[in-house]
Amino acid sequence: MSENERPDVGSTGTSATARQKFECPACGADAHWDPAKHALVCPFCGTESPATLQTRGADTVIVEHDLVAALRDIPDSKRGWQTAKVAVKCQSCQAISVFDPERVGQRCEFCGSSQLVPYEQVKDAFSPESLLPFAVNESRARELVRAWYGRQWLAPNNLNKRALTDTVHGLYLPYWTFDANVHARWTADSGRFYYDTVNGKRVQKVAWSTAAGELDHVFDDELVPASTGVSAGLLRKIEPFPTGTLIPYDPGYLAGWTVERYQIDLVNAAARSRDAMDAKLRELCGNEVPGDTHRNLQVASDYSDLRFKHILVPVWLLTYTYGHTVYQVVANGVTGKMAGDRPWSWIKITLLIIVALIVWYLWAQSS
Repeated sequence: MSENERPDVGSTGTSATARQKFECPACGADAHWDPAKHALVCPFCGTESPATLQTRGADTVIVEHDLVAALRDIPDSKRGWQTAKVAVKCQSCQAISVFDPERVGQRCEFCGSSQLVPYEQVKDAFSPESLLPFAVNESRARELVRAWYGRQWLAPNNLNKRALTDTVHGLYLPYWTFDANVHARWTADSGRFYYDTVNGKRVQKVAWSTAAGELDHVFDDELVPASTGVSAGLLRKIEPFPTGTLIPYDPGYLAGWTVERYQIDLVNAAARSRDAMDAKLRELCGNEVPGDTHRNLQVASDYSDLRFKHILVPVWLLTYTYGHTVYQVVANGVTGKMAGDRPWSWIKITLLIIVALIVWYLWAQSS
C-alpha cells in the first residue's frame, strides 16, 4: 500500500498485520492476558510476564476524532492492529475473526460452523485506539452461564445440561462511539384533559393549544456495535459498557484472545448513530411539551462538534444448536451482565396456560 493511499470508509476491509509478541520470560511461549490476575500470563508454565501494559490514570486521554474530517480522509497512521494477526471468514454467518496466528481454530466461534476460509487482506482495518480489558474470567463466565440456564424455566428440561458441556469463548468485539452537541427547536399541539357530561356519562376530552420550545443536549459515547458475529439485539441487552474506564489501546490485552474485525463501517455506523440520536432527541422534546398529551410534534435540530472513536469491548459468547436452530448466550466481559436466546418448551407453556385457566375458573366461580 502506498504512503498516500487511503482506505475506503464506505466498505469493510480485513484485519491488519504487524509486529509485536509477548513472550514468557521463563519458557518463551506467548503470554496471554489473564483477567483474573490482571497480567500477561504464560498458559503453559503460569509465569507472569514483566511487560508493562497501558493503564488508566488521572491524566489518561482517550483519543476521539472529528467525524466530518474522518469521513473525508483516514490517515495511514490510524490503521492496523500493531500485533501479528491472521483473519478467517465464516461462510455461514459471515463473521470475520482475527486471531493470534497459533490460535486459529477449526470452527467459527460465533456460530460453530466449520466453513472457515482465509480472509485475505485488501486494506488495513481502521485501528482501535482504546479498549476495555476483560475483567470477568472464564470460570466466572461459566458460573454466569450456568445461572442463566437455571433461570430459563420455560425452556426444555435437557437444555441446562449444555451449561456443563458447551464452551464459552472470550472475544473482543468492535464498537464505534459517537458524541455530539445538539440544539433543538420544537413545536407541537399541547393537549390538556378535561371532562364533560355527555348523555349522562362523564367523558374525557382534550383542549388543544399550540406550544413551542428549545433545548440543548449533549450525546456522549453513544454506542454502535460493529459486529455481525453476535446478535445486535443481545448486545443491546448487555450494554452499557463502561466507556468512562476505557484504556488506550495496547495489543497486550488482546494476547491470546480472538478479535472480530469491524464489519459495520464508519459511514454506516455514523448513520445509525444519527438515527438513534434523532429518536432520543424527539423523545426529549416530547417530554418538554406541556400538558397531558401532545400531537404533531416537529423537531428541527442543529448538530455540532460530532466526534467518534473506534473501541474494542470484551464479551463471553456461548453458541449452541438445539434442534436445527443456532442460539447465542452472551455476557458483558466487564460487568457480567447476561442475555441469551433459547428454545421454548411448548409442553411447559401449555401446562402454564391450563393452570392459569383453572385459577381463573375457580376465581370466577367464587366471585
